[in-house]
Amino acid sequence: MANSKYEYVKGFELPDTLLPNVWIVVRIDGRSFHKFTTKHEYSKPNDDRGLNLMNRCALEVFKEFPDIVIAFGESDEYSFVLKRSCNLFERRASKISSSIVSYFTSQFVFRWKEYFGEYQLKYPPTFDSRAVCYPTNENLRDYLSWRQADTHINNLYNTCYWALVLKDNKTPVEAENELRGTFSDNKNELLFTKFNINYNSLPAVYRKGSVIYRKMVQEESIDSRNNQPIVKSKKRAVVEHIDIISDQFWKENQDILNK
Repeated sequence: MANSKYEYVKGFELPDTLLPNVWIVVRIDGRSFHKFTTKHEYSKPNDDRGLNLMNRCALEVFKEFPDIVIAFGESDEYSFVLKRSCNLFERRASKISSSIVSYFTSQFVFRWKEYFGEYQLKYPPTFDSRAVCYPTNENLRDYLSWRQADTHINNLYNTCYWALVLKDNKTPVEAENELRGTFSDNKNELLFTKFNINYNSLPAVYRKGSVIYRKMVQEESIDSRNNQPIVKSKKRAVVEHIDIISDQFWKENQDILNK
């Protein structure tokens, strides 16, 4: 930027550098997505096209920003965890947050037809984002556990709500009143006795959300020297629907927290 008498206005920009040596979590969230999913006729309570599109967008973000070590998503929300040593954009919160959410949003529009076919995108979606720092591994795990627990709570409620509305012909108000004050056991019993739905048999993506991380996988290729198949182990970004609240995942993937 050339020097001029107007350059003083740069002084109005406030520094927003995030703390060093802490985990950075960028969480994006669909703005007015209740309206968006209604306008685009999403299936209730879960639309596989929408979930798969969200996962694909998150996977592309994961690949685009190597500092991301794990991501978790559910519904219209995704959280991206950047390693402690990340120096992307000199750790400026606004630059990191805006870059991730804008890339995610552009992927959503760009890949819409891959998942919704000829169903037209009627207006552009928008996502908001924020960057939050978590100082310890325990804090980070608790954050991810909170988001996964929230996935279960929301999905169990929504499964009951839409079963009452779509299958039992309840009005939205009647369904809300019937579910008010109920606990998980009550909701599970309602689904099983009234609708013959075993909640635990529903797809894991609905109940547990989606986890993106780098996993060692076996890949087969052909050796050009002798035209024989060979198998190599490589780390690849994968999307899985697994439990990240218990210790097992973290014991099997210790490198995530050791980044």
